[in-house]
Amino acid sequence: MATMDLRTEIREFLSSRRARITPEQAGLPAYGGNRRVKGLRREEVALLAGVSVDYYVRMERGSLAGASDGVLDALASALQLDEAERDHLFHLARRSRTPSGPRRRRPALTVRATLQQVLDAISDAPAWIGNGRFDVLAMNQLGRALYSPALADPRRPANTARFVYLNPEAARDFFVDYDRIAGDVAAKLRMEAGRNPHDEELIALVGELSTYSELFRQRWASQDVRLHRSGRKRLSHPIVGRLDLDVESLQLPAEPGLHLIVYTAPADTPTADNLALLASWAAARQTPATELEAHNG
Repeated sequence: MATMDLRTEIREFLSSRRARITPEQAGLPAYGGNRRVKGLRREEVALLAGVSVDYYVRMERGSLAGASDGVLDALASALQLDEAERDHLFHLARRSRTPSGPRRRRPALTVRATLQQVLDAISDAPAWIGNGRFDVLAMNQLGRALYSPALADPRRPANTARFVYLNPEAARDFFVDYDRIAGDVAAKLRMEAGRNPHDEELIALVGELSTYSELFRQRWASQDVRLHRSGRKRLSHPIVGRLDLDVESLQLPAEPGLHLIVYTAPADTPTADNLALLASWAAARQTPATELEAHNG
């Protein structure tokens, strides 16, 4: 990320999406049994998108500045992009149309006191507020108890991407579906990089993860992107054991770039019982200072 320019990002993203689609998947005849390219040829993508071969070649070489929204939509359809990939393509195109600016350090993000009050009012479910870099900016008591393994790192704000990739043994113990989680984290970071290419903290984080984690380098190179969405997360907690949690990720319109994550479980399930046990354990600790006060204070 720190050394990758925009043209390289566009080229690698488009070529990787082209390589995964066979002619059969695209509804095209596959002439001859010996194809020298993996996936579609450039001329086949151009045909599907309704543009000239020369124009598509220029786009794949990194030139999206002149592409209209209609052309981008046609290209997204030709490459069978999902919602996140289409958004990423449009982010790359917007960056192509505007002069590149210097890296910038964002103002330190702090969570308003009223939002912390909202978190604290959610007493029966773990909840936290984070940004697109996976920084944990505020948590409620049960959230701190749930993510206590990730909070063992003294750096603040805590960062779950660092936990996943730089403390893989603990993360594998904690996340039942570690491989999927690792892929999602890298893909969401790449999505964030498309939105905020000059975010200095994001560039530094990607550089750090790339330096110290071979797995991250592999996942980053895949060019995959993901949106922050609701879903299910299976955890193995060191205190209460297995937790199969429903996760809701909600954007905060008044705080661009931040989202609220809440973990719940259906009533009368083993996970609900274990969450109640975790809440009792957290209350018994009665730690007056949170792990985040030093960052938010």
